[in-house]
Amino acid sequence: MIEASEDLVARLERVPFSGWHLRARVIVGSATFFDAFDALSLAFVLPVLVRQWGITPAQIGWLIAVGYLGQFAGALLFGALAERYGRVRSVAGATGVMSVMSIACAMSGSFASLLALRLVQGIGVGGEMPVAAVYINELSKALGRGRFFLLYELIFPIGLMMTGQIGALLVPTLGWQIMFLIGGIPGLLVTGLLLRLPESPRWLISKGRIVEAEAIIRQVEASTDQRLAPADPATASAHASSQARGRWTELLSGFYRGRTYVVWTLWACAYFITNGLNNWMPTLYSSVYNLSLGQALRAGTLTNVAQVLVLLGCAFAIDRVGRRRWTVGGFAAGAALLATLGTFAAQSVTAVIVLVTVSYGIVGSVNAVLYLYTPEIYPTRVRAISTGLATCWLRLASAAAPVLVGYLVAAEGTGAVFLMFATAGVIGALAATRMLETRNRSLEEIAP
Repeated sequence: MIEASEDLVARLERVPFSGWHLRARVIVGSATFFDAFDALSLAFVLPVLVRQWGITPAQIGWLIAVGYLGQFAGALLFGALAERYGRVRSVAGATGVMSVMSIACAMSGSFASLLALRLVQGIGVGGEMPVAAVYINELSKALGRGRFFLLYELIFPIGLMMTGQIGALLVPTLGWQIMFLIGGIPGLLVTGLLLRLPESPRWLISKGRIVEAEAIIRQVEASTDQRLAPADPATASAHASSQARGRWTELLSGFYRGRTYVVWTLWACAYFITNGLNNWMPTLYSSVYNLSLGQALRAGTLTNVAQVLVLLGCAFAIDRVGRRRWTVGGFAAGAALLATLGTFAAQSVTAVIVLVTVSYGIVGSVNAVLYLYTPEIYPTRVRAISTGLATCWLRLASAAAPVLVGYLVAAEGTGAVFLMFATAGVIGALAATRMLETRNRSLEEIAP
Protein backbone atom coordinates (compact mmCIF):
# COMPACT_ATOMS: atom_id res chain seq x y z
CA MET A 1 0.00 0.00 0.00
CA ILE A 2 2.75 2.46 0.97
CA GLU A 3 4.81 1.65 -2.14
CA ALA A 4 1.76 2.10 -4.37
CA SER A 5 0.99 5.44 -2.70
CA GLU A 6 4.53 6.68 -3.16
CA ASP A 7 4.50 5.66 -6.82
CA LEU A 8 1.23 7.48 -7.48
CA VAL A 9 2.44 10.69 -5.86
CA ALA A 10 5.68 10.48 -7.85
CA ARG A 11 3.68 10.00 -11.09
CA LEU A 12 1.49 13.00 -10.24
CA GLU A 13 4.57 15.16 -9.62
CA ARG A 14 6.08 14.22 -13.00
CA VAL A 15 3.14 15.49 -15.09
CA PRO A 16 3.59 19.15 -16.13
CA PHE A 17 0.76 21.65 -16.28
CA SER A 18 -1.75 20.65 -18.97
CA GLY A 19 -5.29 21.20 -20.17
CA TRP A 20 -6.52 18.83 -17.47
CA HIS A 21 -5.17 21.16 -14.79
CA LEU A 22 -6.49 24.21 -16.65
CA ARG A 23 -10.04 22.85 -16.70
CA ALA A 24 -9.99 22.19 -12.96
CA ARG A 25 -8.50 25.61 -12.26
CA VAL A 26 -11.11 27.40 -14.39
CA ILE A 27 -14.10 25.64 -12.84
CA VAL A 28 -12.89 26.00 -9.25
CA GLY A 29 -11.85 29.55 -10.11
CA SER A 30 -15.41 30.28 -11.22
CA ALA A 31 -16.69 29.23 -7.80
CA THR A 32 -14.04 31.41 -6.17
CA PHE A 33 -15.08 34.33 -8.38
CA PHE A 34 -18.63 34.17 -7.02
CA ASP A 35 -17.31 33.65 -3.50
CA ALA A 36 -15.57 37.00 -3.86
CA PHE A 37 -18.66 38.57 -5.43
CA ASP A 38 -20.94 37.37 -2.63
CA ALA A 39 -18.47 38.38 0.06
CA LEU A 40 -18.14 41.97 -1.17
CA SER A 41 -21.56 42.68 -2.68
CA LEU A 42 -22.85 44.08 0.60
CA ALA A 43 -20.25 46.89 0.55
CA PHE A 44 -21.84 48.29 -2.61
CA VAL A 45 -25.37 47.76 -1.33
CA LEU A 46 -24.84 49.54 1.99
CA PRO A 47 -24.63 53.14 0.74
CA VAL A 48 -28.15 52.68 -0.68
CA LEU A 49 -29.57 50.87 2.35
CA VAL A 50 -28.15 53.50 4.73
CA ARG A 51 -30.45 56.02 3.04
CA GLN A 52 -33.45 53.78 2.41
CA TRP A 53 -33.54 51.97 5.77
CA GLY A 54 -31.85 54.57 7.98
CA ILE A 55 -29.14 52.15 9.14
CA THR A 56 -26.80 53.53 11.83
CA PRO A 57 -22.97 53.16 11.75
CA ALA A 58 -23.13 50.52 14.48
CA GLN A 59 -25.74 48.54 12.51
CA ILE A 60 -23.55 48.77 9.42
CA GLY A 61 -20.72 47.23 11.39
CA TRP A 62 -22.88 44.36 12.60
CA LEU A 63 -24.37 43.74 9.16
CA ILE A 64 -20.85 43.32 7.80
CA ALA A 65 -19.64 41.35 10.80
CA VAL A 66 -22.45 38.80 10.83
CA GLY A 67 -21.41 37.53 7.42
CA TYR A 68 -17.96 36.79 8.77
CA LEU A 69 -19.41 34.98 11.76
CA GLY A 70 -21.23 32.73 9.31
CA GLN A 71 -17.99 32.28 7.39
CA PHE A 72 -16.30 31.17 10.61
CA ALA A 73 -18.81 28.36 10.98
CA GLY A 74 -18.62 27.52 7.27
CA ALA A 75 -14.84 27.21 7.29
CA LEU A 76 -15.02 24.69 10.14
CA LEU A 77 -17.99 22.80 8.75
CA PHE A 78 -16.85 22.41 5.16
CA GLY A 79 -13.23 21.88 6.17
CA ALA A 80 -14.34 18.88 8.23
CA LEU A 81 -16.62 17.65 5.43
CA ALA A 82 -13.75 17.90 2.97
CA GLU A 83 -11.61 15.61 5.13
CA ARG A 84 -14.39 13.05 5.41
CA TYR A 85 -16.23 13.18 2.08
CA GLY A 86 -13.71 14.73 -0.30
CA ARG A 87 -12.72 18.12 -1.66
CA VAL A 88 -15.06 18.24 -4.65
CA ARG A 89 -18.35 17.53 -2.90
CA SER A 90 -17.45 19.92 -0.11
CA VAL A 91 -16.60 22.86 -2.36
CA ALA A 92 -19.73 22.22 -4.46
CA GLY A 93 -21.91 22.15 -1.36
CA ALA A 94 -20.48 25.42 -0.08
CA THR A 95 -20.97 27.08 -3.47
CA GLY A 96 -24.59 25.90 -3.59
CA VAL A 97 -25.34 27.32 -0.13
CA MET A 98 -23.87 30.74 -0.83
CA SER A 99 -25.67 30.98 -4.19
CA VAL A 100 -29.12 30.06 -2.88
CA MET A 101 -28.76 32.50 0.01
CA SER A 102 -27.61 35.28 -2.30
CA ILE A 103 -30.92 34.99 -4.16
CA ALA A 104 -32.74 35.02 -0.83
CA CYS A 105 -30.89 38.22 0.19
CA ALA A 106 -32.29 39.94 -2.92
CA MET A 107 -35.78 39.31 -1.53
CA SER A 108 -35.04 40.78 1.88
CA GLY A 109 -37.14 43.72 2.99
CA SER A 110 -35.69 44.75 6.34
CA PHE A 111 -32.47 45.09 8.28
CA ALA A 112 -33.33 42.12 10.53
CA SER A 113 -34.07 39.72 7.67
CA LEU A 114 -30.97 40.73 5.71
CA LEU A 115 -28.89 40.26 8.85
CA ALA A 116 -30.17 36.68 9.26
CA LEU A 117 -29.74 35.80 5.59
CA ARG A 118 -26.18 37.14 5.45
CA LEU A 119 -25.34 34.97 8.45
CA VAL A 120 -26.46 31.82 6.64
CA GLN A 121 -24.90 32.89 3.35
CA GLY A 122 -21.63 33.36 5.18
CA ILE A 123 -21.55 29.63 5.93
CA GLY A 124 -21.24 28.88 2.23
CA VAL A 125 -18.87 31.76 1.50
CA GLY A 126 -16.60 30.67 4.36
CA GLY A 127 -16.58 27.04 3.27
CA GLU A 128 -15.79 27.44 -0.43
CA MET A 129 -12.48 29.25 -0.39
CA PRO A 130 -10.34 27.14 1.98
CA VAL A 131 -11.45 23.84 0.45
CA ALA A 132 -10.93 25.18 -3.08
CA ALA A 133 -7.43 26.31 -2.11
CA VAL A 134 -6.63 22.85 -0.75
CA TYR A 135 -7.94 21.17 -3.91
CA ILE A 136 -5.88 23.35 -6.26
CA ASN A 137 -2.79 22.92 -4.06
CA GLU A 138 -3.15 19.15 -4.12
CA LEU A 139 -3.33 19.09 -7.91
CA SER A 140 -0.11 21.10 -8.21
CA LYS A 141 3.43 19.81 -8.61
CA ALA A 142 6.28 21.12 -6.45
CA LEU A 143 8.15 23.08 -9.12
CA GLY A 144 6.25 26.25 -9.94
CA ARG A 145 3.38 25.54 -7.55
CA GLY A 146 3.36 29.16 -6.40
CA ARG A 147 2.71 30.57 -9.88
CA PHE A 148 0.16 27.86 -10.74
CA PHE A 149 -1.78 28.48 -7.54
CA LEU A 150 -1.61 32.28 -7.52
CA LEU A 151 -2.87 32.48 -11.10
CA TYR A 152 -5.91 30.61 -9.79
CA GLU A 153 -6.05 32.81 -6.70
CA LEU A 154 -6.00 35.89 -8.94
CA ILE A 155 -9.64 35.06 -9.70
CA PHE A 156 -10.63 36.18 -6.19
CA PRO A 157 -9.45 39.81 -6.45
CA ILE A 158 -10.76 39.89 -10.02
CA GLY A 159 -14.10 38.88 -8.53
CA LEU A 160 -13.78 41.67 -5.98
CA MET A 161 -12.84 44.13 -8.72
CA MET A 162 -15.76 43.10 -10.90
CA THR A 163 -18.10 43.34 -7.92
CA GLY A 164 -17.07 46.94 -7.51
CA GLN A 165 -17.38 47.78 -11.19
CA ILE A 166 -20.77 46.10 -11.50
CA GLY A 167 -21.96 47.70 -8.27
CA ALA A 168 -20.89 51.18 -9.33
CA LEU A 169 -22.60 50.72 -12.72
CA LEU A 170 -25.82 48.90 -11.86
CA VAL A 171 -26.80 49.72 -8.27
CA PRO A 172 -27.62 53.41 -8.93
CA THR A 173 -29.86 52.45 -11.88
CA LEU A 174 -31.27 48.95 -11.15
CA GLY A 175 -31.32 48.96 -7.36
CA TRP A 176 -29.37 47.13 -4.67
CA GLN A 177 -31.12 43.76 -5.27
CA ILE A 178 -29.28 43.26 -8.57
CA MET A 179 -26.02 42.58 -6.74
CA PHE A 180 -27.42 39.57 -4.90
CA LEU A 181 -29.12 38.19 -8.01
CA ILE A 182 -25.91 38.37 -10.03
CA GLY A 183 -24.07 36.65 -7.20
CA GLY A 184 -26.61 33.85 -6.86
CA ILE A 185 -27.98 32.65 -10.18
CA PRO A 186 -24.68 31.90 -12.01
CA GLY A 187 -23.34 30.33 -8.83
CA LEU A 188 -25.94 27.57 -9.07
CA LEU A 189 -24.68 26.71 -12.56
CA VAL A 190 -21.09 26.57 -11.30
CA THR A 191 -22.19 24.17 -8.55
CA GLY A 192 -23.21 21.65 -11.19
CA LEU A 193 -19.85 21.97 -12.97
CA LEU A 194 -17.98 21.44 -9.71
CA LEU A 195 -19.74 18.14 -9.09
CA ARG A 196 -18.33 16.82 -12.39
CA LEU A 197 -14.69 17.44 -11.43
CA PRO A 198 -12.43 14.51 -10.45
CA GLU A 199 -11.58 14.15 -6.79
CA SER A 200 -8.12 15.09 -5.47
CA PRO A 201 -5.81 12.08 -6.01
CA ARG A 202 -3.85 13.00 -2.90
CA TRP A 203 -7.01 12.87 -0.79
CA LEU A 204 -8.00 9.51 -2.29
CA ILE A 205 -4.53 8.14 -1.56
CA SER A 206 -4.74 9.37 2.04
CA LYS A 207 -7.98 7.38 2.40
CA GLY A 208 -6.44 4.23 0.93
CA ARG A 209 -8.59 4.46 -2.23
CA ILE A 210 -5.66 3.59 -4.45
CA VAL A 211 -7.61 2.26 -7.45
CA GLU A 212 -9.67 5.46 -7.74
CA ALA A 213 -6.58 7.63 -7.34
CA GLU A 214 -4.72 5.71 -10.04
CA ALA A 215 -7.62 6.08 -12.47
CA ILE A 216 -7.55 9.87 -12.05
CA ILE A 217 -3.77 10.04 -12.33
CA ARG A 218 -4.01 8.09 -15.59
CA GLN A 219 -6.34 10.83 -16.86
CA VAL A 220 -3.77 13.45 -15.85
CA GLU A 221 -0.98 11.54 -17.62
CA ALA A 222 -3.10 11.10 -20.74
CA SER A 223 -3.55 14.88 -21.00
CA THR A 224 0.08 15.40 -22.10
CA ASP A 225 3.00 13.36 -23.42
CA GLN A 226 5.55 15.46 -21.54
CA ARG A 227 7.11 14.35 -18.26
CA LEU A 228 9.27 16.09 -15.69
CA ALA A 229 12.34 14.63 -14.02
CA PRO A 230 11.56 11.96 -11.38
CA ALA A 231 10.86 13.22 -7.89
CA ASP A 232 13.49 13.00 -5.16
CA PRO A 233 13.14 9.57 -3.48
CA ALA A 234 13.30 11.24 -0.08
CA THR A 235 10.33 13.33 -1.05
CA ALA A 236 8.28 10.34 -2.11
CA SER A 237 9.06 8.33 1.01
CA ALA A 238 7.86 11.18 3.18
CA HIS A 239 4.39 10.49 1.85
CA ALA A 240 3.91 7.22 3.73
CA SER A 241 2.86 8.79 7.00
CA SER A 242 0.12 10.85 5.33
CA GLN A 243 -2.10 7.78 5.22
CA ALA A 244 -2.53 7.88 8.99
CA ARG A 245 -5.85 9.22 10.22
CA GLY A 246 -5.59 12.92 10.98
CA ARG A 247 -7.11 14.90 13.85
CA TRP A 248 -7.32 18.66 14.21
CA THR A 249 -5.45 18.44 17.53
CA GLU A 250 -2.34 17.51 15.51
CA LEU A 251 -2.13 21.18 14.49
CA LEU A 252 -1.20 22.02 18.09
CA SER A 253 1.23 19.11 18.49
CA GLY A 254 4.96 19.66 18.89
CA PHE A 255 5.82 19.37 15.19
CA TYR A 256 3.10 21.71 13.85
CA ARG A 257 2.42 24.00 16.83
CA GLY A 258 4.85 26.74 15.79
CA ARG A 259 3.59 26.75 12.20
CA THR A 260 0.01 26.96 13.42
CA TYR A 261 0.46 29.92 15.74
CA VAL A 262 2.36 31.87 13.10
CA VAL A 263 -0.14 31.24 10.32
CA TRP A 264 -3.14 32.04 12.52
CA THR A 265 -1.57 35.40 13.38
CA LEU A 266 -0.90 36.13 9.72
CA TRP A 267 -4.49 35.39 8.68
CA ALA A 268 -5.91 37.58 11.44
CA CYS A 269 -3.67 40.56 10.67
CA ALA A 270 -3.99 40.44 6.88
CA TYR A 271 -7.75 40.26 6.75
CA PHE A 272 -8.29 42.65 9.65
CA ILE A 273 -6.72 45.24 7.35
CA THR A 274 -8.12 44.33 3.95
CA ASN A 275 -11.68 43.38 4.85
CA GLY A 276 -11.93 46.28 7.26
CA LEU A 277 -10.96 48.65 4.45
CA ASN A 278 -12.91 46.88 1.72
CA ASN A 279 -16.23 46.84 3.51
CA TRP A 280 -16.08 50.34 4.96
CA MET A 281 -14.39 52.55 2.37
CA PRO A 282 -17.37 53.09 0.01
CA THR A 283 -19.48 54.16 2.99
CA LEU A 284 -16.70 56.37 4.41
CA TYR A 285 -16.20 58.04 1.04
CA SER A 286 -19.91 58.78 0.94
CA SER A 287 -20.68 59.72 4.55
CA VAL A 288 -17.38 61.21 5.83
CA TYR A 289 -15.75 62.59 2.68
CA ASN A 290 -19.07 63.63 1.06
CA LEU A 291 -18.56 62.01 -2.31
CA SER A 292 -21.64 61.25 -4.37
CA LEU A 293 -22.90 57.65 -4.45
CA GLY A 294 -21.36 57.04 -7.88
CA GLN A 295 -18.02 58.62 -6.87
CA ALA A 296 -17.90 56.65 -3.62
CA LEU A 297 -18.56 53.35 -5.34
CA ARG A 298 -15.99 54.02 -8.06
CA ALA A 299 -13.35 55.04 -5.50
CA GLY A 300 -14.08 51.86 -3.59
CA THR A 301 -13.37 49.72 -6.64
CA LEU A 302 -9.82 51.05 -7.00
CA THR A 303 -8.57 48.92 -4.10
CA ASN A 304 -9.42 45.72 -5.92
CA VAL A 305 -7.89 46.95 -9.17
CA ALA A 306 -4.67 47.56 -7.26
CA GLN A 307 -4.83 44.09 -5.71
CA VAL A 308 -5.18 42.44 -9.12
CA LEU A 309 -2.14 44.31 -10.48
CA VAL A 310 0.06 43.57 -7.46
CA LEU A 311 -1.03 39.95 -7.30
CA LEU A 312 -0.28 39.42 -10.99
CA GLY A 313 3.30 40.48 -10.32
CA CYS A 314 3.35 38.31 -7.21
CA ALA A 315 2.28 35.22 -9.19
CA PHE A 316 5.35 35.43 -11.43
CA ALA A 317 7.75 36.36 -8.61
CA ILE A 318 6.65 34.17 -5.70
CA ASP A 319 8.68 31.08 -6.65
CA ARG A 320 11.82 33.23 -6.83
CA VAL A 321 11.21 35.66 -3.97
CA GLY A 322 9.69 33.08 -1.65
CA ARG A 323 6.62 33.10 0.58
CA ARG A 324 8.35 34.52 3.66
CA ARG A 325 10.06 37.52 2.09
CA TRP A 326 6.98 38.54 0.12
CA THR A 327 4.77 38.37 3.22
CA VAL A 328 7.16 40.32 5.45
CA GLY A 329 7.60 42.99 2.79
CA GLY A 330 3.87 43.23 2.07
CA PHE A 331 2.90 43.76 5.68
CA ALA A 332 5.71 46.26 6.28
CA ALA A 333 4.90 48.36 3.21
CA GLY A 334 1.17 48.36 3.95
CA ALA A 335 1.74 49.38 7.56
CA ALA A 336 4.01 52.26 6.53
CA LEU A 337 1.46 53.66 4.06
CA LEU A 338 -1.44 53.39 6.51
CA ALA A 339 0.58 54.97 9.31
CA THR A 340 1.44 57.88 7.01
CA LEU A 341 -2.22 58.29 6.17
CA GLY A 342 -3.40 58.12 9.77
CA THR A 343 -0.75 60.52 11.02
CA PHE A 344 -0.67 63.22 8.33
CA ALA A 345 -3.23 62.87 5.56
CA ALA A 346 -6.59 61.54 6.80
CA GLN A 347 -8.33 64.85 6.06
CA SER A 348 -7.54 64.80 2.34
CA VAL A 349 -9.87 62.64 0.29
CA THR A 350 -7.30 62.44 -2.52
CA ALA A 351 -4.60 61.18 -0.14
CA VAL A 352 -7.03 58.71 1.38
CA ILE A 353 -8.00 57.28 -2.02
CA VAL A 354 -4.37 56.95 -3.17
CA LEU A 355 -2.83 55.55 0.02
CA VAL A 356 -5.72 53.23 0.85
CA THR A 357 -5.71 51.90 -2.71
CA VAL A 358 -1.97 51.17 -2.76
CA SER A 359 -1.77 49.76 0.77
CA TYR A 360 -4.77 47.52 0.14
CA GLY A 361 -3.26 46.24 -3.09
CA ILE A 362 -0.03 45.30 -1.34
CA VAL A 363 -1.56 43.66 1.73
CA GLY A 364 -4.17 42.02 -0.51
CA SER A 365 -1.38 40.12 -2.26
CA VAL A 366 -0.39 38.73 1.14
CA ASN A 367 -3.92 37.35 1.49
CA ALA A 368 -3.45 35.29 -1.65
CA VAL A 369 -0.03 34.06 -0.53
CA LEU A 370 -1.60 32.80 2.70
CA TYR A 371 -4.07 30.69 0.72
CA LEU A 372 -1.04 29.22 -1.06
CA TYR A 373 1.13 28.84 2.03
CA THR A 374 -1.30 27.38 4.56
CA PRO A 375 -2.18 24.16 2.68
CA GLU A 376 1.52 23.68 1.98
CA ILE A 377 2.59 23.41 5.61
CA TYR A 378 0.16 20.66 6.69
CA PRO A 379 -0.19 17.00 5.57
CA THR A 380 -3.02 15.70 3.39
CA ARG A 381 -4.73 14.01 6.34
CA VAL A 382 -5.49 17.39 7.98
CA ARG A 383 -4.91 19.84 5.11
CA ALA A 384 -8.54 20.90 4.65
CA ILE A 385 -9.44 21.23 8.33
CA SER A 386 -6.16 23.05 9.06
CA THR A 387 -6.80 25.54 6.26
CA GLY A 388 -10.39 25.94 7.42
CA LEU A 389 -9.28 26.59 10.99
CA ALA A 390 -6.69 29.12 9.83
CA THR A 391 -9.31 31.00 7.82
CA CYS A 392 -11.47 31.13 10.94
CA TRP A 393 -9.03 33.72 12.22
CA LEU A 394 -9.63 35.81 9.13
CA ARG A 395 -13.37 35.56 9.81
CA LEU A 396 -12.97 36.68 13.42
CA ALA A 397 -10.67 39.53 12.42
CA SER A 398 -12.98 40.50 9.56
CA ALA A 399 -15.93 40.53 11.93
CA ALA A 400 -14.09 42.59 14.53
CA ALA A 401 -12.65 45.19 12.14
CA PRO A 402 -15.95 46.62 10.80
CA VAL A 403 -17.41 46.86 14.29
CA LEU A 404 -14.30 48.64 15.60
CA VAL A 405 -14.28 50.98 12.62
CA GLY A 406 -17.93 51.87 13.25
CA TYR A 407 -17.26 52.88 16.84
CA LEU A 408 -13.84 54.43 16.17
CA VAL A 409 -15.06 56.68 13.35
CA ALA A 410 -17.73 58.10 15.63
CA ALA A 411 -15.37 58.56 18.59
CA GLU A 412 -11.97 59.48 17.14
CA GLY A 413 -12.31 60.03 13.39
CA THR A 414 -10.79 58.33 10.36
CA GLY A 415 -7.16 59.01 11.30
CA ALA A 416 -7.44 56.67 14.26
CA VAL A 417 -8.94 54.00 11.99
CA PHE A 418 -5.93 54.04 9.67
CA LEU A 419 -3.49 53.93 12.60
CA MET A 420 -5.34 50.87 13.93
CA PHE A 421 -4.85 49.11 10.59
CA ALA A 422 -1.16 50.13 10.51
CA THR A 423 -0.64 48.49 13.91
CA ALA A 424 -2.09 45.24 12.58
CA GLY A 425 0.39 45.45 9.68
CA VAL A 426 3.35 45.74 12.05
CA ILE A 427 2.20 42.68 14.00
CA GLY A 428 1.79 40.74 10.75
CA ALA A 429 5.29 41.66 9.54
CA LEU A 430 6.84 40.45 12.79
CA ALA A 431 4.94 37.15 12.65
CA ALA A 432 5.91 36.62 9.00
CA THR A 433 9.60 36.54 9.90
CA ARG A 434 8.89 33.13 11.50
CA MET A 435 7.37 31.54 8.37
CA LEU A 436 8.75 28.29 6.95
CA GLU A 437 9.95 28.73 3.37
CA THR A 438 8.13 26.26 1.08
CA ARG A 439 8.93 27.31 -2.50
CA ASN A 440 9.61 24.49 -4.97
CA ARG A 441 9.29 21.78 -2.32
CA SER A 442 6.74 18.96 -2.60
CA LEU A 443 3.82 18.90 -0.20
CA GLU A 444 4.92 15.53 1.18
CA GLU A 445 8.41 16.85 1.96
CA ILE A 446 7.14 19.99 3.71
CA ALA A 447 4.54 18.22 5.87
CA PRO A 448 5.16 14.50 6.44
